[in-house]
Amino acid sequence: TGENGTGKGLIARAIHSVSGRSAKPMVTVNAGGVSEGVFESELFGHVKGAFTDAKIDRVGRFELAEGGTLFLDEIANVPLSQQNKLLRVLETGEFERLGSSITRRVNVRLLSATNADPHEEVAGGRFRQDLLFRLNTIEIRVPALRERREDLAPLAAHFLQHHARHYRKKLTGFDQGAMQALLDHSWPGNVRELDHAIERAVLMAQGPIVRG
Repeated sequence: TGENGTGKGLIARAIHSVSGRSAKPMVTVNAGGVSEGVFESELFGHVKGAFTDAKIDRVGRFELAEGGTLFLDEIANVPLSQQNKLLRVLETGEFERLGSSITRRVNVRLLSATNADPHEEVAGGRFRQDLLFRLNTIEIRVPALRERREDLAPLAAHFLQHHARHYRKKLTGFDQGAMQALLDHSWPGNVRELDHAIERAVLMAQGPIVRG
């Protein structure tokens, strides 16, 4: 859990990369970007003829992640009508492709992320409590950048090196004014905003030092 831009997806990839499942795929789904009408097909797949445009069989994200990790970003946006299907596959490992009566099994480790308070979503009737209990085995709260200001300087240095390489510019660091400006800003967009700010600074820099 954590605000937008704090790096939840990066942490999910790090968890996968150091796990026993790292040799298998990590599949990411932005649940907030999948409409209710195609959600079941996206996650579980479908068979030819399941609906008007289903011209061929389609493998869903759970099957693509077999043996590995499925990362459901913005889990709080999963349509309420689909949450029972998600709960079933988490509890039993079983599902059916849309339009099929054949039960399939998968072995997938699920990671999920949200910028909402999941307990408030349950209280508001937008998220199933039993699904939250099943998902919430271990919770990692990623603090906002303003809550971990000691990370600003090393993150800024990292992004400076990254973007300098990308744009083929020779930059060695920040002057005192530039670093103070970074420290004084509240960073409502968190690490993502910092990344973009450093990229702009690299593009605009006239010498080896980013100046405030």
